Amino acid sequence: MQISPSEDKIPVVDPASSPRDNDEGHYFADGQRKVDYVLVFHWHRHSSLRSLVNTSVSQDRLSVVSNGNFPLTVGSEATAGKKVAKPVVDAACVGEVFMELGSAGGHDHGEAADKEMRLIREEFEANLQDAGLEIERDKDVKAHGPSFTRLHAPWPVLCREAEFLRIKVPTKMSYELKEETGFGSSMSTVWRKLSQPFQPKVPRQEQGHTKFLSHCFSREKIQMYNITSKETFFDSTTRSRIVYEILRRTVCVRTCQTIGINTLIAKGAYEAAFPLHDGDYHHTANENPEEKNDRQPDGERGTKLDPECRVSIQILYEEWASYSSFFKYQPIDLVRNYFGEKVGLYFAWLGVYTQLLIPASLVGIIVFCYGVATVDTDIPSLEMCDEQHNFTMCPLCDAGCDFWHLRTACATARASHFFDNPATVFFAIFMSLWAVLFQENWKRRQMSLSFRWDMTGVEEDEEHPRPKYETTLLQKRQKKQKQKKKKKKNEPERQEGGTVTGKDRWRQKLLSAMAAGTPSDVDRLTWKDRLPGYFINISSILFMFALTCSVVFSVIMYRITMVALMSVSSDPAIKANVRVTVTSTSVVISLVVILILDEIYGSVAAKLTELEIPKTETSFEERLILKAFLLKFMNAYAPIFYVAFFKGRFAGRPGMYTYVFNHYRMEECAPGGCLIELCIQLSIIMLGKQLIQNNVFEIGIPKLKKLARAIKNKGLVEKEKKEEKPPQQWKLDYTLESFDGLTPEYMEMIIQFGFVSLFVASFPLAPLFALLNNVIEIRLDAKKFVTELRRPVAVRAKDIGIWYNILSGLGKFAVIINAFVIAFTSDFIPRLVYQYVYSPTGTMQGFTDSTLSYFNVSDLKAGTVPQNSALGEVTICRYKDYREPPWSPEPYQLTKQYWCVLASRLAFVILFQNLVMFLSLLVEWVIPDVPRTIMEQLKREKKLLVDVFLQEEKEKLQLIQSLFSKDNPLQTANLPSGPGFPIPGHSSALATGLAQTKVIVNFRRKKTNILPLYISGDRVERVPAFHFLGVHIEEDLT
Repeated sequence: MQISPSEDKIPVVDPASSPRDNDEGHYFADGQRKVDYVLVFHWHRHSSLRSLVNTSVSQDRLSVVSNGNFPLTVGSEATAGKKVAKPVVDAACVGEVFMELGSAGGHDHGEAADKEMRLIREEFEANLQDAGLEIERDKDVKAHGPSFTRLHAPWPVLCREAEFLRIKVPTKMSYELKEETGFGSSMSTVWRKLSQPFQPKVPRQEQGHTKFLSHCFSREKIQMYNITSKETFFDSTTRSRIVYEILRRTVCVRTCQTIGINTLIAKGAYEAAFPLHDGDYHHTANENPEEKNDRQPDGERGTKLDPECRVSIQILYEEWASYSSFFKYQPIDLVRNYFGEKVGLYFAWLGVYTQLLIPASLVGIIVFCYGVATVDTDIPSLEMCDEQHNFTMCPLCDAGCDFWHLRTACATARASHFFDNPATVFFAIFMSLWAVLFQENWKRRQMSLSFRWDMTGVEEDEEHPRPKYETTLLQKRQKKQKQKKKKKKNEPERQEGGTVTGKDRWRQKLLSAMAAGTPSDVDRLTWKDRLPGYFINISSILFMFALTCSVVFSVIMYRITMVALMSVSSDPAIKANVRVTVTSTSVVISLVVILILDEIYGSVAAKLTELEIPKTETSFEERLILKAFLLKFMNAYAPIFYVAFFKGRFAGRPGMYTYVFNHYRMEECAPGGCLIELCIQLSIIMLGKQLIQNNVFEIGIPKLKKLARAIKNKGLVEKEKKEEKPPQQWKLDYTLESFDGLTPEYMEMIIQFGFVSLFVASFPLAPLFALLNNVIEIRLDAKKFVTELRRPVAVRAKDIGIWYNILSGLGKFAVIINAFVIAFTSDFIPRLVYQYVYSPTGTMQGFTDSTLSYFNVSDLKAGTVPQNSALGEVTICRYKDYREPPWSPEPYQLTKQYWCVLASRLAFVILFQNLVMFLSLLVEWVIPDVPRTIMEQLKREKKLLVDVFLQEEKEKLQLIQSLFSKDNPLQTANLPSGPGFPIPGHSSALATGLAQTKVIVNFRRKKTNILPLYISGDRVERVPAFHFLGVHIEEDLT
């Protein structure tokens, strides 16, 4: 372990000596100061430790402060020849030792890097102390392994930063919420009683119908806030956020010219930085209640937990992260209080999405049941299954395939009716409106949460540049400086041939002065600096799009090849199940490839975003989300788009088939249409992604990582067990996975939303499977946050950001996709056209025959005619298309019915889109974004806050009047005694011992509501106040 002399001012303490047993690692050694944040760095095993005795200071040694393990001998300071700084801990147990950095042999590079990192940490932590933070280190001196630095923010720092960050806190002022009356009140009461079993057992933040007004924290108005205890007024979430803001803006100028803890982690000076969890998430019933009260850091904001004394993380584990609570509502307020607004909004959004999937699932089940119930009365299916309609179909492949009867596809036709029936159109319209309702409902819910969490009117935090941006900018500056030095060296040589006149100097000064107001190119990165990254991004994205298309084409080739091979098989069972086997295996292959490419595309998107060098984390996150979404959207939906809109469109007709590589015939849709294949493709990919990603990626991989960390730290754990040390919370949290953001969770749900909305016309049961998945997903993510991840820094957020724009775009795109699926993939439009235009009886009788064209077998190309057909000699076969028969004057040309169906399909697409868009706009107009009750409460709170400020200023005015009447009764008559306006320009002087206070009262009428007077104790400052009086007080010490 290497500790510099400048670090000896930092307390080096024994964690086991805490008066409160350190609250399992939540407090400093004194048992009073709370650990708000932890910094972790690693010592490397290439140094040896020895005492100062009989040694002399050399260039390769560092002075450190001993924690008591090294005896301090007499004369050590004289031997060292250096002054030892005074440590904070007891001098009796502190000595100075030296650490030998090693010989000048093979570890020079590593030791030099460690020394540089140590110097960076020294400067950074010294600046943290200058910012007001208090620091504590471990007692143990280690030669290798993690070392922990604990940070504490005292009350003055918390107040200063809370005012700087404009954190809203409750005031003493409260008001009664307006209660509903009439029918609405009765319905609310009934709903509360019905939903009571589904409510989690979480202590309520606000009892009854009372709400406390919130206002941005201000040290000048500290008497307004209900501060019962300075230790619990700011909860652990707010404290960690305040410390993180200090860490984020603290600079290191002398050593590395960087700013913020994130840059230092990227450089390797620190390994990790995180706030602590509230303790163990397991609730032990036999614990002493008093001890558990001590272990409770602060519970919910403004909330005292119930007598069971469960800390927040224990409540979250039992009532939120448990699979047995799958039927309960989420404790969103507690989630927000513990993890911050950004995480709280994600789980609130996921909860709203899951709740609204319930009606969509019910409607989908009804549509599916309608198809099952009417399959026996569906005339086209009955015609295909009727043996009397002996339709002899043309071969499915060349040479090896035989003629076949249409009735062999009876099962496919009946299964297709389950999803392709008249109710499908209604369901597609319903789901398009459902997507709009979901977005509108979420906007209202988001506004309600923003009001409840006091996020209304909160400005976005200013962001600091990312480490990559700072590094690139520093390199650019250094390059510019080198160029200037070269230019200055060459300047005398260039000026030998002429002189610079005064006019030229004046022009240069003028131009430099004009450019001083605008940032130079050296102070920022321009598009020219990012041009290589943009070029690589565009080319890489195009390459990955081509890769996805090539994968889809490879699967197509697999299907074509397998159909050809299985069709020439001598096994009748294989021939009978060619389509089912090929379709199922190809979808499984597509699923495996999609899952692999998903992981690859996620990593590639992050690296491509780094090449763009975004300035802030928000910009980086938005660009990463867009790239990852585009790549994963293309990867997940490319096979589905092919089956829905391209399969069978370019296959040709008998005698003129389209061939791939002049040998393989393009595949066609099944006799019942491509919708059933689209349903199979969509269901397998959707269910497979959800099951495999949930079970393998979100459960299995974290378990393996946890097992690997346990094996890695096995020696350390056994050592602590031998020493019988209680596990410290920072060590327990250090073994957890770091929090990498919510992008993977959002991405998974957005892709699922696409499955539910885009192709829902082909698979009405998609909302049901999404609902079942999300019920598990909520508890799975909750358990991961509580048990597997380090506690994230609370980030303020008023909305879900760019994800809402993606949702809105998907909702509008879903209208177009469903319109084309119904019009071109299903048989809904052809059936309508036949029934109302071509049917002789006005029914569906004869529909199957009308969709099949005739072909003369003699027109087949040589070598493609089946030999020794099992059906005997066949002269005419049928194929699915709208073409003229061979005996027509224009054989095999498209019929008028084809053009009529095509026109009807296009007309349906236009009508469907405009109808759904109109209904969507109507829904958006009818449903306001902000609930009426929230608007009323916002207006009421503003009025009450104004009243509070006016009352406060009135009290200050009365204080001044009493001050004058007590200390200078002769001037009382001339001072204001009410709302009147005395003589302007009145002044008075008060004798107060050695100090004389001159009070100058300026009276003037004002048309505004601003008064420059504010008194808090013995301070007088200018703030918004009353409207008819201005008082200025000056103190002159004589």
